[in-house]
Amino acid sequence: MVNGKNLYVSASPHARASVTTRGIMLDVIIALVPALIASGVIFGLRALTVTAVSVAACVISEWAFRKFILRRSNTIGDLSAVITGILLAFNLPSGIPYWMVILGDLFAIIIVKQLFGGIGQNFVNPAIGGRIFMLLSFSGSMSAWTQPGAGFMNLGKVDALSGATPLVSDKLPSLGEMFLGMRGGCLGETCILALLLGGVYLLIKKVISPAIPLSFIGTVAVVSVIAMLVKHEGPEYIAYQLMSGGLILGAVFMATDYATSPISVKGKIIFGVGCGLITCLIRLFGSLPEGVSYSIIIMNILSPLIERVATPKPFGTPKKEKKAKKEAQA
Repeated sequence: MVNGKNLYVSASPHARASVTTRGIMLDVIIALVPALIASGVIFGLRALTVTAVSVAACVISEWAFRKFILRRSNTIGDLSAVITGILLAFNLPSGIPYWMVILGDLFAIIIVKQLFGGIGQNFVNPAIGGRIFMLLSFSGSMSAWTQPGAGFMNLGKVDALSGATPLVSDKLPSLGEMFLGMRGGCLGETCILALLLGGVYLLIKKVISPAIPLSFIGTVAVVSVIAMLVKHEGPEYIAYQLMSGGLILGAVFMATDYATSPISVKGKIIFGVGCGLITCLIRLFGSLPEGVSYSIIIMNILSPLIERVATPKPFGTPKKEKKAKKEAQA
């Protein structure tokens, strides 16, 4: 007792900030709203219903699995399941059957997230894990893009322009159409303007660091310049590479996941550069239509190793080591 007041010993950390997990997740949801609105404008009402089904499936599966299987406390209040549902939906074509969406959500929440301990314990991004599961299981439906204005239920033909290397096609959307999202593709990846608005919001709120997005996108830009020179393409080649596929969506909203990316600035830069290089290697030399998801999940797995290399030494450590060596020599 000090000055008539009781002192209580508790586990660290003792300094508490006003930032909460729920608050961070709410900011991410707000940042995703422009892209969600754009998807509804571009692809119609079904883009919104796919997102709603995905969010509902993620929330219900997390609640049910923790309550009836794990018998642990409810965690849906932190809103992380909502974000997983939105991000997974953003990586799907708007015409995909609802039952496939639900299966992808179950895989993302139960297999990738909850079986590894829940939020903060997953070793890869749950939404990306769910997307790759769906790519391997339902490759036909996952590559059947709905064209803007083609109708809510139309699966249509595969749109070559929405792939990672749109210049392989003779029919290209204009750069303006690419920027505004008036092209085939996954419902949340096409409108670059909306994604950038969300990214700026997260940077202003300091929810994410610019290190990963800038190093990721910057690496793709540098490699695209080299590829442009080798292929004798025009400068627009670089713009198409940066706005194609899910590069902006992945770099801003998925590669920056706290649990699956490095903490240090040096580690973030290494992580982003690695994502960019793998994305470009898959785009230029691989048989897959896009490399963003695979690059992020590979770097997620390598993240602990990156942290070991990039973690700064405690202040004063080098001096102590030199002093110990001198004493040993003496």
